[in-house]
Amino acid sequence: MSAGDQQPVSIELSQAQVDRVVREASGTGSLSVLISGLADVREALAASPREFDDAGLSSSLLTGLLMLAAFPTDGSYVRNSEIAAILDVNASTAHRYISTLVAVGLLERDPVTRRYRLAHGG
Repeated sequence: MSAGDQQPVSIELSQAQVDRVVREASGTGSLSVLISGLADVREALAASPREFDDAGLSSSLLTGLLMLAAFPTDGSYVRNSEIAAILDVNASTAHRYISTLVAVGLLERDPVTRRYRLAHGG
């Protein structure tokens, strides 16, 4: 086969393989990078949060995951009040969760606009 006759190569990856590539590419294993890449988890949490009403599950952890899932993956900033409205919680509850997520490095706060976004992995 000559160089001009080469056919393109196609590789298919499972979702688990894609998730691993995203984790490895981030170099940090940052949870915010992983969550931003897990559209299925984001959709499941947002679509029917009441499905997770189970005494064996942590409601506060699920609320925190819902908070993260509510942030745009394009890097844009949103207000605390916007997240509160999306999740139908009061602004002080949203602020408490968001402040915690900022403290652990999963969210970033713009000091000028006082808006928040998913933290960048790098």
